[in-house]
Amino acid sequence: MLNPDDYLNHLYNNLNDETSQALKKPWNERKAEVRSKLLESLGEFPETSSELNPVVRERIDKGDHYLERVSYTTDINLQVTAFVLIPKRLTGRAPTVLAWHGHGYGSREIVGLQPDGTTDYGAPGIHQHFALKLVQRGMIVVAPEIIGFGDRRLSADKEKDPKKNSSCYSLASRLLLYGKTLAGLRIYEAIRSLDYLLTREDVDLERIGCMGFSGGGLIASLASALDVRIKATVICAFTSTFRGSLLAMNHCIDNYMPSILPYADLPELIGLIAPRALFVESGIEDPLFPVASVQEACVKLQEIYHTEGIGGKFEVDLFPGKHEVSGRKSYDWLARQLKA
Repeated sequence: MLNPDDYLNHLYNNLNDETSQALKKPWNERKAEVRSKLLESLGEFPETSSELNPVVRERIDKGDHYLERVSYTTDINLQVTAFVLIPKRLTGRAPTVLAWHGHGYGSREIVGLQPDGTTDYGAPGIHQHFALKLVQRGMIVVAPEIIGFGDRRLSADKEKDPKKNSSCYSLASRLLLYGKTLAGLRIYEAIRSLDYLLTREDVDLERIGCMGFSGGGLIASLASALDVRIKATVICAFTSTFRGSLLAMNHCIDNYMPSILPYADLPELIGLIAPRALFVESGIEDPLFPVASVQEACVKLQEIYHTEGIGGKFEVDLFPGKHEVSGRKSYDWLARQLKA
């Protein structure tokens, strides 16, 4: 065959016998190894943590909440900027959600702002300004700018339209030369973002949640899988099987992790979140994460949650829509889980 399609199918269909046997083991026997292989696939994390040195750069009264712009250090020469949305009616430490945007112009897109920082009065788009929906339910929301988007693009990309341009490919390809992955760096920064929450006097450390859309769903799912400080997670437009989505069509390179497939499928990586609470939502007409693949992944996740003895901690909403945030059930579900 001149085209490599059959070759790729052969690779998938002929995973070695050792892998086939490993996948047949009961989940409780595999869970620790799946977690270990995930960490290995993500690449090296820094051996020591840099001082966070958090700074509040701006605080604005937005009517029903305050909007802060903060920054903190995640590693040498790496700083995260983030929006923090704080409900006005707080009387003590509050439940808090880490909110991860997908591909687009960055964290401004989920907090109701245009790329230039002005208020977005138009239709909210596929992100649905979901950070605003969460703060309206009494939760603090921290929305970090993911490396490679918006203000955190490489200097060569900064003059390009942020709605159409990211630095994902350049960052991912260069990090590979150092034995690192872009997914791994983003997960590490998510864990450091959790560390940042520990520095805030308004955050209830026992009521921390996470919500992510699309590429932000990868961060929400894998950060939650690896860090038990996250008590409840919402994944929008990302849950699927590898074969049903990432192997079936072109996706951004930031979704791919080396050598993981012989050891675990995507729903098993997400399943590491169990026994903590998980909500999956996906549009039934999403072309990037087809509904059949989502349903297959959710069957596996339900099996994992039943194995853990907490089937009621896993919920799904397949809503009428495409590649977008819905929130019709997930916003209130997250508020209930965190007792907002």
